[in-house]
Order: sequence, then structure tokens, then C-alpha cells
Amino acid sequence: MRGMNPTIARRTLASSAAALVLLSTTAGLNTVVAQERADRGILEEITVTAQRREENLQEVPFSVSALRGDRFQTLVEAGEDIRALANRVPSLYAESSNGRLAPRFYMRGLGNTDFDLAASQSVSIIMDEVVQENVILKSFPLFDIERVEVLRGPQGSLFGRNTPAGIVKFDTRKPTSELNGYVNATIGSLGTANIEGAIGGSLTESNVLMGRFSFIDQNRDDWISNGFTGESDVMGGYDETAWRAQLLFEPSDNLSALLNVHGRNLNNGTASIFYANIIGPGDNNLNENFIRDVVYFDEGENNPQEADALGFSLKVDWDFGNDLVLTSITSHEELENSSYGDIDGGNLVSGPGFIPFPSQTRDGLDDLEQITQEFRLASNARDNVFWQTGFFYFKSDFTVNTEPFFVPPTEVRHKNDSWAVFGQVAWDLSDSTTLTAGIRYTDDEKEMTTGSTPNPQPLVEVGDDQVSWDLSLMHVLNDNVSVYARVASGFRAPSIQGRNIAFFDANPYSVATSETILSTEVGFKSEVSDRVRINGAVYYYTIDDQQFSAIGGNTNSNVLVNADKGVGIGTDVDAEFVLSDNFVMTIGASYNDTKIDDANLVTAVCAQCTVMDPLDGNGFAILDGNRFPQAPEYQFNITARYSTPVGDDDELYWYADYAHQGDANFFLYEAAEYHSGDIFEAGLRAGYIANNGQWEIAAFARNITDEENLKGGIDFNNNTGYVNEPRIFGLNFRMNFGE
Repeated sequence: MRGMNPTIARRTLASSAAALVLLSTTAGLNTVVAQERADRGILEEITVTAQRREENLQEVPFSVSALRGDRFQTLVEAGEDIRALANRVPSLYAESSNGRLAPRFYMRGLGNTDFDLAASQSVSIIMDEVVQENVILKSFPLFDIERVEVLRGPQGSLFGRNTPAGIVKFDTRKPTSELNGYVNATIGSLGTANIEGAIGGSLTESNVLMGRFSFIDQNRDDWISNGFTGESDVMGGYDETAWRAQLLFEPSDNLSALLNVHGRNLNNGTASIFYANIIGPGDNNLNENFIRDVVYFDEGENNPQEADALGFSLKVDWDFGNDLVLTSITSHEELENSSYGDIDGGNLVSGPGFIPFPSQTRDGLDDLEQITQEFRLASNARDNVFWQTGFFYFKSDFTVNTEPFFVPPTEVRHKNDSWAVFGQVAWDLSDSTTLTAGIRYTDDEKEMTTGSTPNPQPLVEVGDDQVSWDLSLMHVLNDNVSVYARVASGFRAPSIQGRNIAFFDANPYSVATSETILSTEVGFKSEVSDRVRINGAVYYYTIDDQQFSAIGGNTNSNVLVNADKGVGIGTDVDAEFVLSDNFVMTIGASYNDTKIDDANLVTAVCAQCTVMDPLDGNGFAILDGNRFPQAPEYQFNITARYSTPVGDDDELYWYADYAHQGDANFFLYEAAEYHSGDIFEAGLRAGYIANNGQWEIAAFARNITDEENLKGGIDFNNNTGYVNEPRIFGLNFRMNFGE
């Protein structure tokens, strides 16, 4: 309902600037505290682009969460990467066994636990309207962010294949005609030192050309010692720099071109730290072998990690009049990276615990190249009809280099070509009811070849073409409440897994056919008063030929499999409460019940753990009825901000956040050791904002109770696990300038 009830629109538009003051956690918006204080205490309108056009969040006919850049900045100020979003948004989870370079996302229980650098994922990451397909591309550092949107459920009609679970969408701040920017500096424990900033404005007197340059530099000292070699403080640190330069060219009212060039460099990074035999036996409790800042690695060269990336995008908008706009988005990404690690987490002499054999692996991407091109034509054909249609092309090419612990290096090259045509129509059937329909045809082709390898394999090719669609109906019940229903389909294209080529496996590669999802969702969006917003949804989906990765086990393999069916049911709720002019809370909650439905699906089990599933005659676990891996049963998060005015221009504030995650299995099979249990993390921030938001100083603590949360495991050798980040506390200073 682009024309959602005008009472709501007028009320929220009038209050937007005031609410930004109240909800800001970093004073990054140059708020005018004194002038707005009289109007504070009401909700802000949240604008999103979940349907490739600007809309009020309350008008989007499916489940969406939006975080402003200031709130997201609080989560990552201690040096966290994109995984900081895990459990901070209902039904969204993230983890990685490859460190900060290779995040794996899950939404409503759907995701992919595959650690291979060629693995596809069910959750798509979109950065400034460009898909970041490869897992390393998904990890680009986040800075100068304007808004984060989380779109739940299949998004196949507008965003293409490989979005059966949903999308996490980032929009950075764009150039404007006014001179503005900021400097944000943090120092913290463990030698944490981060600085980021931006400057932008008009480059010509006529405001035809505008620019913005932003950067981030994140550093942490090594703080983990190697007890086996006797080296102190040799792991855990990183030095990473990333930048973005944007030029906006607007020669007339009907033409604009935005060039975005960006790059990153990670030096002296640390791959994931695996701790040997820290779990159980017989339960998932961390035992006496676990010491957070000491490991006993005999291999892996203290787990180094590096990455270099460079890319650009060009977005051009032509307004032809009569509400007809043509958009072109062209992008090109390049990337190389390397990670090396001691996978068993210890050594054969002192363990800790029993380690049957040593294991270390070096992995990396060579010459990754991703090219995308999209053309989109959109129009308000009539006052009550909006439509858009377009064409999309995707091409990627990269080589995965693997050097396992007992065989020569292997090169596996992956290529992917895909194209699609799509369209969507939103039709206001009446002043209170809108029908939206979308459709997309996608053709997707992949191939895998081996390069320099002692175990060459023939060319492997897979492909599929599918139609994705969605249909939604949204109805305004009154000035405060809307309800909607949505049915959507989507698919994840066929996948090729060549991980076992390096190990001379009898089945060196595996293929998974396309998975298809049909999702039904009903929900409501409400602003029950000027001070309360509550949005919620319940959903049910089925997946045919669901793709899973059978990882590890005593066979030490990584194989793609298709389950006959997967089923998920659950609910997610977002709420925001303005309790007073100076006190705001947000609450998010979700429940996800997932189940594998395949009586014949089995997998190898761990080397030393306690398996809870029934076993077949070959000792494989029978997976029928198990939950999806890394799918927390429930999630809960809460934030609270209380401020106290100081004079006319300043304020003192306190901000707290808390995220709780229910139990999640780590693998396809169930084991007493390999699950997360109920875990949580909390943060606290206290700060002083001065001179109408011109500058701010704050003290903070992330993971303030220093929780030691088990996040995943390695099961083919011993009971190895990896954990969350330790407590970080520090000081933050921010200065804003310009309009």
C-alpha cells in the first residue's frame, strides 16, 4: 500500500527527525537536541527498499526487520565482523569455522554448514544493490552504513536464485550536496584499536558532481599463546583496512549516475581457533581442556589469514517522464585470500586429550572474479498500480586451492553463469487493500574442473532453469493495524562439491540437485499508538530435494546430499516501545521448528562423540526427524536506551543490549557433545553527546559477562570445538561535522 492510510503517513513523517534523536546510539546523524526535544517520544517512520523501491516498513507485505546504521555500529564497535548480526534480528543466525573471512548465514533455520569456499548459501547478502555470492565476498567490512534490512522468506522474484531463506541487505551512506562526515575512533582491551570515518559533499558549485570517501581500519593484538611451541601472544589478532569512494553525477533532474569503488586488505589475520577435546564427553559442557587464551598447536603456523579485494559498481537512473524510470546496475568484484590452520586443535604428544592423527589445512581463493549486470524498468502506471520488470546477468569464476595435511595441493576451478528475467506488479484494489505479484525465470549453469592436482577429474557440469514467484495480499484494518498473507516459491541452484578430490576419495566430488521451497506466511504490522510498534508473522514452508552438506564424521569427508523434504514452521516478532521521552526499548523474538523428512537419508558420525540417533547396519546415523543443523530453536533479543538531558544541547545516555539463543545442532546427526545449548551475550554502553550531536564520548563492553559459548565443532578426529569472541571493553569517540 504505497498509499497506506494517510493518518499513519502524516504522523510518522512528522516525527521522524525527533525519533532519530531518541533512538540514536552514536550521534551519527547531527541531531538538534534542543529544537527537537519538545517533539520527542514518538515513533520514527522506517523507510526500506525491500521491494526495490522506497516504502514505509509497515507497507511491505512480508516479514522485514530494519536496523539503522547507528544501532548496527554499536554491535561492531569492538571490532566484530558481519557475524555480529547473529541473534540480533529475529530468525537470523550466523557462524563460521573459517574466521571473520567466511560467514555462514541462516534464516528461519535455513542455511548451509559447508566450510568449502565454493559452497552456495540459502541466505543472500546484498551490498548497495549488488549480490555478494561467494562466502568471502559476504565478509566485506561494514562501515558508513545507513541501513540494514533483513528480508525473511523466499525472495526469488526480485532478487533471484539462491534466496530460499531470505536476504540481508546493506545500504551505505551516499554522497550529498552538503559537506558532511564523521570520525569514529575506538580503543579497547586485547589491543583493540579501530578508526573509521567519512567525508563527502559537492565537488562543483552547481552540485552536479558530489562525492563521498569512507574508510575503516580495524586492529587487534595477538592474545592467544601456543603452549606447545612456548610462543606467547601469537594468534587472535588482525589488521584490516577497507575503503569506499563514491561519485554521484546528476547533470539534470532526470539523470543520475553513482560510481562506487571499494577495496579491502586483511593482514596478520587469524583463522578460526580450534580447541582440541574441549567438549564433554557425554555432554556439551566445556571441560578442563579449554583455556580461552592458550592452545597447543603443532601445525598450522599459528593459523594465519589474509585477503585482498577490489571492486566497483555503477548505478545509472534515467527518468523518462510519465513515472517511467530505467535503472542499470553494473558491478565487478575481484578477490584473493588464504587461510591456514591446525584443524585438530592440538598435538599428538600432549593433546590435550587423545588425538588419533594430525590435521592441518591451507585453503584459499585465487583470482575470484564476479560480474553482474541488471536492467530494471519501473513505473507508476496509474495512481493505484506500480510495476517493475528487468533482466539480470551473473558470472563468476574462481579457483579453490587446498593443501591438506597428508596429500599434495589441489586446485579446483568453479564457474557459474546465470541469467534471469523478472517482473512485479503491485495493485491497490482499494484504499485499504493491495495485491502484489512477482515472477522470475532463472537459468543457472555451473561447472567444475581440476587444475594442478595429483587426482585430476573430468569436467563436471550441472544446470537448471526454474520459475520463482510470489503472491501477497495486504489489508489495512484501521489507522493502526494492517494484516497480510504471502505465498512464495524459490530455489537454490544445483551445487557441485569437489572437496574430497584432495583426499583421493572413492567419490571425489558430489552434486546436489536444485532445492525448491514453497513458503506460506501470514502476519500483521501495527503501530498501536505513537509510541508502540509491533510487527509479527507466522510461517510454514516445505523444501523439496533440500540440499545439505554431510561434513566430517569418522569418514573425514564433505559430501553434498539431497533430502527428500525439509519442513519448517515458526514465528518471528519485532517490537519497539517508546516508554517515555527519554526511554526506548526494542524486542525481537523468534521460534523455529525444523525437521528433515527422509527415511533413507544417513550420514557418517563422529570419531569420539556420543551419538543420539539410531544407526543403520553400516554405523551411519539415520537422520529422519532431525532438526536442520545450526538452526536455533528460538532466539530473543532486547535493547534499551535511557537518556538524561543536560542543558539545551547535550545529553547523557545508557544503552544495553542482550541476545539469547536456544539450542542448535552443529551437524546433521545429533550428538550429546555437538550442540550449542542455551547461550547468550550482552553489551553495555554509556556515553555523553554534546553540542547538538557534534561529538560524543562513550565507554562500552561487548560480551560483558565474558560468556564462553560453544559455536561449532570438528568431529572427524577428536572432540574439537570453537567458541565466541571474548569480552572486549573500551572507549569510543565520535565527531560529526557538516549538515
